[in-house]
Amino acid sequence: MTRSITQLFDLTGRTALVTGGSRGLGLQIAQALGEAGAKLMLTARKADELEGAVQQLQAQGIDARWMAADCAREEDIQRLVSETLQRLGDIDILVNNAGAAWGAPAEDHPLEAWDKVMNLNIRGYFLLSQAVGKHSMIARRRGSIVNVASIAGLGGNPPEMKTIAYNTSKGAVINFTRALAAEWGPYGIRVNAICPGFFPSKMTRGTLQAMGEERLAAHAPLRRLGDDEDLKGAAVLFASDAGKHITGQWLAVDGGVSAVIGG
Repeated sequence: MTRSITQLFDLTGRTALVTGGSRGLGLQIAQALGEAGAKLMLTARKADELEGAVQQLQAQGIDARWMAADCAREEDIQRLVSETLQRLGDIDILVNNAGAAWGAPAEDHPLEAWDKVMNLNIRGYFLLSQAVGKHSMIARRRGSIVNVASIAGLGGNPPEMKTIAYNTSKGAVINFTRALAAEWGPYGIRVNAICPGFFPSKMTRGTLQAMGEERLAAHAPLRRLGDDEDLKGAAVLFASDAGKHITGQWLAVDGGVSAVIGG
């Protein structure tokens, strides 16, 4: 007997680890997974922001915990996975969301800034996926990894947006998603990516101010930016059995920007 759509999207009894989960897109995704029934471990670098986010989720009846960690540091990643397994048991869902951006002309881009972006945006995704896969998902032959990429990973930018390291890292996330999905498919592990367009957040504040929210919204066929609900459906689809036959895919959530030629 087939399950109902409500049963397919239900995450009751599953545990999700969400990086960069204290605010912005990570918190939105965490809230969606929690609303669907998952237990949550949120991580980011700042303990005060994590504590506030978890209090917000718990007030809504969501089972959420937090642990401060820097996902650009291998030792922090190993500690994060070890303590999550001890406190919550096996990890069923990993959301790689923590990220950094840097604006500078390519000819003057500081090497240390390039390394900072790459270490968090792609090296950290690899190390955390590796650790969760090795210590929780592979032996159980199940799991879902959701990587947060960006439509910036699909191509270049207008000349005034000088974010070559960020674009490069997000392009790498998309192909990392494909490669890992192909390799870990036989273990029953699904790996997919969400590619957000412009959402108001701390990371995008400077770009939105420089280019103008109205201008960026007008560039999207839907004539709007993303809001506090727009990633929820994609996140739960990829994390749940509703998406059990989807792997190695990326989904743009961008108001149609990537559908426009030269978008």
